[in-house]
Amino acid sequence: MTRCGLVTVVGAPNAGKSTLVNALVGQKVAIVSPKAQTTRARLLGVAIEGTVNDGAQLLLVDTPGIFEPKRRLDRAMVAAAWGGAEGADLLALVVDGKAGVGAKVSAILDRLRDRPERKYLVLNKVDVADKPKLLLHAQRLNEALAFDETFFVSASSGDGVAELKRAFAAVMPEGPWHYPEDQVSDATERALAAEVTREQLFLQLHAELPYASAIETEAYKERPDGSVEIHQQVMVERPTQRAIVLGKGGARIREIGARARGELAGLLGRPVHLYLHVKVRPGWDEDREVYRDLGLDWVD
Repeated sequence: MTRCGLVTVVGAPNAGKSTLVNALVGQKVAIVSPKAQTTRARLLGVAIEGTVNDGAQLLLVDTPGIFEPKRRLDRAMVAAAWGGAEGADLLALVVDGKAGVGAKVSAILDRLRDRPERKYLVLNKVDVADKPKLLLHAQRLNEALAFDETFFVSASSGDGVAELKRAFAAVMPEGPWHYPEDQVSDATERALAAEVTREQLFLQLHAELPYASAIETEAYKERPDGSVEIHQQVMVERPTQRAIVLGKGGARIREIGARARGELAGLLGRPVHLYLHVKVRPGWDEDREVYRDLGLDWVD
């Protein structure tokens, strides 16, 4: 008997949703950084619990953090988050166990309250949270919304992740698996390449560079020797931001490229030739074509 179902992971920015999805899959499928709202579009991670003949395939939808949108890109990201909840067999609300219950979490609870799906509460970052406060957070959250189950995990250390994965698998509906057993994501290699470079932008420049940046993969081609050649454009809104990305004498963009290239080579299992160009493109976040490339719907 096999099972297969959709688990949508929702929560406020920086709750650790992408880190949890990576931990459940067992390898990196979603980018992570200390910067809130790193995830922009829905991403599907594929995790397996058990065997091909007697196990469950979990289709894990990693969604952007839900927050109060102020601009079109914000609205598109929030729409992507709630869109990812449609048709789910289970909704997993991830809450930062250290930060607790704030206004953003309360707003999400209000939206979840009348939804018909099974709902699990996942208190994350328990390795750095105050233990007595964790129980208070769990109590407050369950008083606000009657969750079917509550779990305490640390996605970064792995504590409690195996138990959570088994619990997800146990309630998935019977049915055939939707993806081959060796597939871990629905992202194309082209999209993955753009995300890995964007992650490096955030990791290296998150204190300096605002959200007004995006990565566009202009060319992705296989070379005869089995390696892959990738040309990407880093879009920013102002010349001052371009200078930040380039760094003194181009040092920063070379470092971003080197780290992204190394990560991609490991993920793709072959050599990567990565070429980055920084372009000032005012108002890129009002371009329908860019939204399509990002995997977001245009929201008025």
